[in-house]
Amino acid sequence: MGKRVSGTKQGVPPARPAAAASKMGPLAIVGIVVVVAAVGGLLFWPSGSTPTGTADASAAAKAPEPSPQIVANAAAKAAFGPHKQASYPPIPFQAYTPPRSPDVVTEAYHFAAEHPEISSYVPCFCGCENAGHQGNTDCFVKSRSANGDVLEWEEHGLDCAVCIDVATRSRQMYSAGASVRDIRTAIDKEFGAVAPTKMPTPQPPPAHAAH
Repeated sequence: MGKRVSGTKQGVPPARPAAAASKMGPLAIVGIVVVVAAVGGLLFWPSGSTPTGTADASAAAKAPEPSPQIVANAAAKAAFGPHKQASYPPIPFQAYTPPRSPDVVTEAYHFAAEHPEISSYVPCFCGCENAGHQGNTDCFVKSRSANGDVLEWEEHGLDCAVCIDVATRSRQMYSAGASVRDIRTAIDKEFGAVAPTKMPTPQPPPAHAAH
């Protein structure tokens, strides 16, 4: 009698291992894709670049260079300070509540009036360069008399928390004995990390390095 042949043909692998291999197939494919993606990312990542959100504040776009006229304007305003004024025009408070307390707003206005030698060399970061402002002093002072007394306030500073906060930080550092250059450096670092300014405010000259 001939040899009995089973239901499985000779030389053909059993079905069970084949099924197991088919189940492992997708996992193996996923693993390969992940490895390829990782390697590709390393190969195509630009040299020296850093992921979004980790860039240093110093790498932020710099403000445009001030023109000779802007440098001259800052020097002319700075020449009025320090300047004490016997009385000030009324702060133009409105019926609505300002973004900072009235006392803080008033101190910001008075600091800009008394210390243009500082606020002329400190930029603002709210975008008010589009209104022609060249330094934080312009956020608060619209015009002065020949002796430096404020004749008219700039209303923009009343409604802008950024303008007020820059002036407040400058005032605090000045009261603590910081130089104009130190104040400028600290303001650039603190506020520029959040919203780099496009205001072409000149750097304080060496003569204004200390007060």
